[in-house]
Amino acid sequence: MQVLSVTPEIFPLVKTGGLADVTGALPLALAEQGVAMRTLVPGYPAVMGTFKKKKALLAYPDLHGGKASVHAATILGLDLLVLDAPHLFDRVGGPYGDATGADWPDNWRRFAALSQVGADIAAGAISGYAPDIVHAHDWQSAMTLAYMRYGKANAVPSVITVHNLAFQGSFAASIFPQLGLPANAMSLDGVEYYGGVGFLKAGLQAAWAVTTVSPTYAQEIRSPAFGMGLDGLINLRAGDLHGIVNGIDTDIWNPATDHHLTATYTAKTLKGRAANKRAVEERFNLDHDNSPILCVVSRLTWQKGMDVLMSSLDDLVASGARLAVLGSGDQGLEGALLAGAARHRGRVGVVVGYDEGLSHLMQGGCDAILIPSRFEPCGLTQLYGLRYGCVPIVARTGGLADTIVDANEAALSAGVATGFLFEPESGDAFRHAIRRAVATYAEPALWSSIQRQGMKADVSWDRSAQKYVQLYRSLTSKRTA
Repeated sequence: MQVLSVTPEIFPLVKTGGLADVTGALPLALAEQGVAMRTLVPGYPAVMGTFKKKKALLAYPDLHGGKASVHAATILGLDLLVLDAPHLFDRVGGPYGDATGADWPDNWRRFAALSQVGADIAAGAISGYAPDIVHAHDWQSAMTLAYMRYGKANAVPSVITVHNLAFQGSFAASIFPQLGLPANAMSLDGVEYYGGVGFLKAGLQAAWAVTTVSPTYAQEIRSPAFGMGLDGLINLRAGDLHGIVNGIDTDIWNPATDHHLTATYTAKTLKGRAANKRAVEERFNLDHDNSPILCVVSRLTWQKGMDVLMSSLDDLVASGARLAVLGSGDQGLEGALLAGAARHRGRVGVVVGYDEGLSHLMQGGCDAILIPSRFEPCGLTQLYGLRYGCVPIVARTGGLADTIVDANEAALSAGVATGFLFEPESGDAFRHAIRRAVATYAEPALWSSIQRQGMKADVSWDRSAQKYVQLYRSLTSKRTA
């Protein structure tokens, strides 16, 4: 089976969040199931610099304002199709915005171009390649499915995965004439969304199947509280909605071999984590003592519950714990955390930014990871925590609820607890969970049993890849029926 994946980012070439981890790991997991996935990605500078261009598989004299071409590349085992469109993607900054963090004003054009090319490939534009399924990810590639629906590839089955419904790609109606779609596409059952053009909405409307990155999130987004204005459409598509929890790359995230760690270890050699803990203390200027280090590796945003963390900072320190934070985002939250670190010198440390290697070290050296998200489609950091014996303390929402077993009395007695759960948006519940964790940490045998139980959890892509294969096969059977 041949699957074309269309995505705005892919690890390890370009990453802003968990989407890249998923699109980078899923092709490798599917290969073990006999499914060949090729991935179409934009030719950002970080991507173009990794391979030498050969003869183009596709050429566009004018793709949304400039010349463009598609090139094949195999990078770190990933079978890529790279859209080389310098006028759209050769820019200094991030995938979606400039160096200041402001969105590129022509993002609609950039990702309409990516989507249009994806639809062309689905229709057989590359000689000798005819995908059986097209799999789009989030709003940046969702329009692929609209171009397919209104074009030559309307009979090719398609899937869209919603990694975060909060990001929808909504633009003014004035862009519609420049999209190259027929006039009837600007309708309620097409790309029209509250009087404008909705990229994600268009993909949800056109896809043969919709997946989210956890079963709980699939149910949550059917409600007004989590549906972000799209719950009505999602409920209409309920029969085609599937929640498939993400996995992680267990080769990259492996405490027994991770070169980012000061010391490697296994579930049988947990004492090896001590050297990593000392390294975390040094990096974050934390006191050297035996108290637990809680960590945060996150975007510093309202969605991630960072305001809840800030309101609980003094209580966290009073509980006897220390805190290490790695992240960036809202400048007000960044400033508040830095002020908190100055107020609690030696007990709170903050590094603003993102550092892949440091994130590994924190999972390998901190005792617990805090994830107080208001909503979390899947979450990957709690899966990394399980894998590394960094006990997750998480809000009971989305994929967090699906992957963590709360350390209540029954779960502790049965030996199945893997972390601590609390109700989202509640500072009191968050602080209580921290106190429960700190009290449990004071019982080393009990704490290590939770760590080991978490490290036994299957956080790989194996089961999830099987579920994707089953979905793909069910869709292709509909095409041939």
